[in-house]
Amino acid sequence: MLGENYVYFFTVQGFFIGIIFGILKSLDAEGLFLYTFFITAFFYLFSHIIIALYFKTIALKAHYFPKDVHERHLDLFVNEINLREKLIDSAAKITDEAAKVNKRVVSND
Repeated sequence: MLGENYVYFFTVQGFFIGIIFGILKSLDAEGLFLYTFFITAFFYLFSHIIIALYFKTIALKAHYFPKDVHERHLDLFVNEINLREKLIDSAAKITDEAAKVNKRVVSND
C-alpha cells in the first residue's frame, strides 16, 4: 500500500479522535475546534514521521545484486534457446521435405 494511504488513514483517525476528545473536554465550540485541529495536526505530522522512517529503513535493507552471475545465467539461457530454435528449424525442414516426398509418392500412384 502507498505511504499516502497511511497518511490519509491516520489523519482521519486523528480527526475523529480529536472530535471525541473535544466533545469530552471542551465547554464551547472554540475548544472543540482547537482540540480537533491540534489532535488532527499531531496525527498528520506523526504519520509523516513514521512513514518517512519506515521507507528509510526499507531503503537501508537493500541487498547486493550479483549482476555478473545473473548475466552469465542469462547468457546460458540465450544460448540454450538459440540451440533449441536451430533444432526446431531443422525438424521443420525435415518435416517439409518429408511432406514433399510424400506428396510426390501419392501423386505418382
